[in-house]
Amino acid sequence: MSDSSRPLSPHLQVYKPQLTSMTSIFHRGTGVALSVGTLMLCAWILSVAAGPEAVDCFNAFVGSWFGQLLLLGWTFSVFYHLCNGVRHLFWDAGKGLDVDTAYKSGYAAIIVAAVLTVLAVIVALA
Repeated sequence: MSDSSRPLSPHLQVYKPQLTSMTSIFHRGTGVALSVGTLMLCAWILSVAAGPEAVDCFNAFVGSWFGQLLLLGWTFSVFYHLCNGVRHLFWDAGKGLDVDTAYKSGYAAIIVAAVLTVLAVIVALA
């Protein structure tokens, strides 16, 4: 008889998180964030169509700390999804599939996305 308390298949409790799995999950999460950010873009377009009062209301929301946090997250999501998408294009071409290169490109995608986000914020505030 088998032990019934043991999982039948490998589970998250068995494996420790690896960079490649975490970047994959993060890529999917940023894809969802981009979809939500697109809804915010649609809300801005609708506020422009609705008139000056609606634009003022939307600008007040975007100017709040929460709106700024959403914009920052959306900006990072754009850059991370872009960088990781380029990484996946290389993988599709059969390049960089070894473990060492996969880890280096994973760290590179995160760092480049962070740097591009900071640069975008600097340009937006200038």
